[in-house]
Amino acid sequence: MKIEIELYGKLRSVEMIRSGAGTQWTVDGRALHAHTLEVSPGVYSILIDGESFEALVVPQEDSDLVVTVASHTYTASIHNPRKWKPNRGLGTEAEGPQQLRAPMPGKIILLLMKAGDAVEAGQGIVVMEAMKMQNEIRSPKSGKIKRLLVIEGQTVNTGEVVAIVS
Repeated sequence: MKIEIELYGKLRSVEMIRSGAGTQWTVDGRALHAHTLEVSPGVYSILIDGESFEALVVPQEDSDLVVTVASHTYTASIHNPRKWKPNRGLGTEAEGPQQLRAPMPGKIILLLMKAGDAVEAGQGIVVMEAMKMQNEIRSPKSGKIKRLLVIEGQTVNTGEVVAIVS
């Protein structure tokens, strides 16, 4: 997943790639040897190049975060290119329960939602990798995720049902 973080007025590109070997991070295209673990809600243990840090992350309104690390407090704004923007090409919403199907063969690399979560029309539910590109499978309607039928790392075929939204 790739996001942009604004810190001290400078926009930084941060990419996180999950694999069987762990999570790889890049910041502005440079590899960062870091391991992260959420130890409790909003509290993260971070190991960067052998040095350990604890970070407290408190979400604010919109996409701002207040992050405290080693007695220093930072305010960051998240610019997520995957974030759903209203009226982005959707017409009317679908009605009744909807099955979301894989548009092509690929591998599920990230679950953005879980069963029971509320979802808006056009919001991403899963990210799949196909033909070396990451693609979001989005909800055709507002409602709740009734079922997720895939897990991270699972390979899917064209037309395979990945989720049901009711």
